[in-house]
Amino acid sequence: MSESKIEKVQLGTHGPQVGVQGLGCMGMSFAYGPTDADEARATLERALDLGVTFYDTADAYAAGENEKFLAPFVKAHRDEIVIATKFALAMDPNDPTKRIIRNDAAYIRECIEGSLQRLGVDEIDLYYMHRRDVNIPIEDTVGVMAELVREGKVKHLGLSEVTGGELRAAQAVHPIAAVQSEWSLFSRDIEAGVVPTAAELGVALVPYSPLGRGFLTGAFVSADKDLSADDFRRQQPRFTGDNATANAELLAPVRKLAEARDATLGQIALAWVQQQAQLHGLAVVPIPGTRKRTRVEENAAATRLTLTADELALLDPIAGQVAGGRYADMSFTSAGRE
Repeated sequence: MSESKIEKVQLGTHGPQVGVQGLGCMGMSFAYGPTDADEARATLERALDLGVTFYDTADAYAAGENEKFLAPFVKAHRDEIVIATKFALAMDPNDPTKRIIRNDAAYIRECIEGSLQRLGVDEIDLYYMHRRDVNIPIEDTVGVMAELVREGKVKHLGLSEVTGGELRAAQAVHPIAAVQSEWSLFSRDIEAGVVPTAAELGVALVPYSPLGRGFLTGAFVSADKDLSADDFRRQQPRFTGDNATANAELLAPVRKLAEARDATLGQIALAWVQQQAQLHGLAVVPIPGTRKRTRVEENAAATRLTLTADELALLDPIAGQVAGGRYADMSFTSAGRE
């Protein structure tokens, strides 16, 4: 496959132009065990070389440290990239090891100021509601976010893990550029309501964990045995115990296609996600996370891999056979509220 820059696509009807694949930056500071900061910085630069212009973070990633980590890169390439960050996951005042969801106006305003300062920018390109507080009408939350747009602190609005109905209600208040939700060969629940609604409304889909948090690459079989003690995948049902053993067997058709196409398992999984754009009629910009230059090169190359109808059919049954939920508690996801 050629190493020419990846193609571009527009995020939503009125959103920014970005590379058709973005970069999830959470793991550079948080959640996936030890990291090499120098290699992570080099990965950011290499991604940009390849045409990746869409970089994703959140204030919750390492308590703001991920935003700080990205700040020098953002400053050096401010006119070349689109930076997305998020609010809504707050520290539980009764237990600092836990998170609570907040969508109230005072908290949103506190969060935007913190993110602007940590990232070292005057305006956030895409600002997401990270999770939905069901006790506050989404129209109220998006109303506050719209005020940030009018004040010049945010350019475009996004939502994460919302239902189709919530997206429709939000869009009635202010244009939504993108919805971020988990979408992969292992996680397809959003296709029931979120995806068709986004397609109807002209909203882009930004799949997070398009590689099944690394499981679809074959990088590990059991989180219990293969990952460090501080890796949060050890808390996710589908990657532990008997579930992990059963799910590893589901990679057989992915491995078969990878061998036939002279590709990696991850490239087949990413090509499947990218191709959902044509199948569902909307912009799809996955944000696979990595901290290594070799991985970002591999991932970007997957944007030029097109699967045939027969190959897609071979992969289609996988999600329905996955053992275990994508989170232990699904109540804060769109699937938990649809």
